[in-house]
Amino acid sequence: MDFHSSSTVKSTLLNANSLFGMGNPLLDICAVVDKDFLDKYSLKPNDQILAEAKHKELFEELVKKFKVEYHAGGATQNSIKIAQWMIQEPHKVGTFFGCIGKDKFGEILKEKAEEVHVDAHYYEQDEEPTGTCAACITGDNRSLVANLAAANCYKKDKHLDLEENWKLVEKAKVYYIAGFFLTVSLESILKVAKHASENNKLFCMNLSAPFICQFFKDNLMQVMPYVDVLFGNETEATAFAKEQDFDTKDIKEIARKAQALPKDNKKRQRVVVITQGKDETVMALSDKIETFPVVKTDPKYIVDTNGAGDAFVGGFLSELVQEKPLDQCVKAAHYAANVIIQRAGCSFPEKPDFK
Repeated sequence: MDFHSSSTVKSTLLNANSLFGMGNPLLDICAVVDKDFLDKYSLKPNDQILAEAKHKELFEELVKKFKVEYHAGGATQNSIKIAQWMIQEPHKVGTFFGCIGKDKFGEILKEKAEEVHVDAHYYEQDEEPTGTCAACITGDNRSLVANLAAANCYKKDKHLDLEENWKLVEKAKVYYIAGFFLTVSLESILKVAKHASENNKLFCMNLSAPFICQFFKDNLMQVMPYVDVLFGNETEATAFAKEQDFDTKDIKEIARKAQALPKDNKKRQRVVVITQGKDETVMALSDKIETFPVVKTDPKYIVDTNGAGDAFVGGFLSELVQEKPLDQCVKAAHYAANVIIQRAGCSFPEKPDFK
């Protein structure tokens, strides 16, 4: 292998569809709002929730009252597109499955996936419209309200089980599914997770939000034995620890205990990665805890922290799929998150300058 040219190294290691993601494709509707708007819909400045009946008007009011931007989103899809951006060549290293509606927003999502060279295969149905996520930004906080709609209609038998789709799953060597998808199709996640485990491939998951750790913990714990890399931030980790009776609020200790949970594939030790905003990132391996300082950013350059967590995972996956060491994965994760917070939405420049 020629180590002088990075492109030679990459193309010999990577094939199309090496990285597989499945989740909720959502069109992000981003706007800077005021405190009154958050209060009106009883939203916390920094949170992720599923839309309820009381949020019905929120989406319309957001578009009417504030200057909005549309971005192709959804946690897993964001991470896959960031990984593809970091990798650059070949195109379509990342595959993405999810459900959309046969409508304008669905068409936008298809176009956006194509623009960033992700191999998206959507299950398209016409009972529900394409899902949306309101990103209500105040200062450097963001409150996310997801209306899953079509994303909630993903069906294992109608899409994942189809021979041509399952072939794409089999081509992958690294899998990533955000915890949000636990609310949609546990059976789809388990099928992919078991495939990864049985074939000694890497299955990665994200705790995603405190409500996943609380209200979907049974689903989460059914998947946990297959998880090789678990991601989360400090708020999610604390909620997870509470639900699991870990009896600690210490992030390093939580990471250690999550790392030690039962695991199906004994050939690989689980890795747990917990981010803490601008504070150091914590990683638990079988025998030790490592910490990694975050790239410092002058607050005046921070435009929007929406998508920072997804970008972190995307950066991490871009190196993981190339079989790079874990410290390099974290370095790439920090780099990607740093780029994203200096731009609106989960968007990025044409090329990364990551070394």
